[in-house]
Amino acid sequence: MIEIKKNSFLFNKEVNENLNSIIKKKSFANGYIFCGAEGVGKKETALQFIIKIFKQISSGGNIEEKITNNNHPDFLTIEPNSFLETKRSQSSDSEKTTKNGSEIIKIAQVRNIKTFLGKKSINSEKKVVLIINAHLLNEAASNCLLKTLEEPNNGIFILLTSKLNLLLETIISRCQIVRFQSFSGEQLNSILKDYLNRSKLNLNKNIKSEDLIKSANGSPGQLLKSFEILNELSDEIIGKLNSPLKNTLEILEVSKLISEKLEIYQQIYLVNLIQIIWWRKTKNSDLLKKLEKLKFYLRKKIQPRLAWEITFLEILMKDI
Repeated sequence: MIEIKKNSFLFNKEVNENLNSIIKKKSFANGYIFCGAEGVGKKETALQFIIKIFKQISSGGNIEEKITNNNHPDFLTIEPNSFLETKRSQSSDSEKTTKNGSEIIKIAQVRNIKTFLGKKSINSEKKVVLIINAHLLNEAASNCLLKTLEEPNNGIFILLTSKLNLLLETIISRCQIVRFQSFSGEQLNSILKDYLNRSKLNLNKNIKSEDLIKSANGSPGQLLKSFEILNELSDEIIGKLNSPLKNTLEILEVSKLISEKLEIYQQIYLVNLIQIIWWRKTKNSDLLKKLEKLKFYLRKKIQPRLAWEITFLEILMKDI
């Protein structure tokens, strides 16, 4: 997995200064909400914040290693069930965008928080609970979490979300909001160049760096995931995706390879990139709408190969 250098997150200077001030003063709130786009370093920053908290309030050693490996006795991580099931195929900072199927945090998981907080701390003055993709709390879990936040306890809550509007207003009101900015195009370009220099890799000749950067939507995580995805596909396939496909045989071949080679979340990133490239070349808004519909089908996991075939064929028939 591609890693971003830690100093790439220095653009969040205000966030770092705010969190360092909290650590210095030991003025911990009961809850924090780290909000911002996917892939902008919320989880990385949260883990560093948690490490610093425990270094102040914990008597144990090897704190950084224990937090990184998620085996500190006074630290609990909660994440949606689907993440636990698909962790092998997805990045740890990847975030779901819908509340369907098992992509939720259930009430049983929040009740586990109450059990965790109800036990005496082993090494620390306080316990820390990290909730990843908190916008995926279902209604029952949200109400249960609210009650837990309201009750006096020995816990510090850190909620990560890319969709603040999906959290209960009452939960938001009980937490301190920490907002993460999106990266500028200039910053993303610098990160991409730095990675290419360190890895001694080259961007595919059929892809313009500015297209890749625009498709990242301000997220360095998405930028480098998209680069990884391009490395999964042959130069021939990438070349064919550089513009709308012109014949049925190519459509069937490309759709088959994409659906077999890439995970669903990777296919969605690829569609984002295709939208940028095709818009630059055609300025055809109808193409974007059809590709947006393709992303909808992919998120619903409705026969991905067929979804690609139908989308490409509809675009081909429109052009004939």
